[in-house]
Amino acid sequence: NDTGAGKHWSDNEVRALINIWSDEKIQQMLEGATRNKEIFEEIARRLMKRGIDRDWKQCRTKYKNLKYEYRALQKENEHLGNPRRKMRFYDEVDCILRRQPLGTSGWGCESSSLLSGTKNFSDGSA
Repeated sequence: NDTGAGKHWSDNEVRALINIWSDEKIQQMLEGATRNKEIFEEIARRLMKRGIDRDWKQCRTKYKNLKYEYRALQKENEHLGNPRRKMRFYDEVDCILRRQPLGTSGWGCESSSLLSGTKNFSDGSA
């Protein structure tokens, strides 16, 4: 699924990446940035603090793939009328890209499992 070299991303790694991406500061930095290597280096540093070893290129590739898959699904669902396909972490990516207002917990989507690490995606290590 990933176009970048290296090993497949686990659900926990993707969850951590999305959690960092959902940070308001990161979103503001990504907004309109064309040269974003430094932003993805920061994301990679934050992942490293969580014990996840990914370089900035891997982070950028995964980020781009998540956005691309989300947008492709949005288009497909618009044409078909009813969603036939869904991607993993759709709700979380949807929440970030629609820029839900942040709630008191710092995260605006009630259905999100980003902070708790639960929902249907649990692989037993959460």
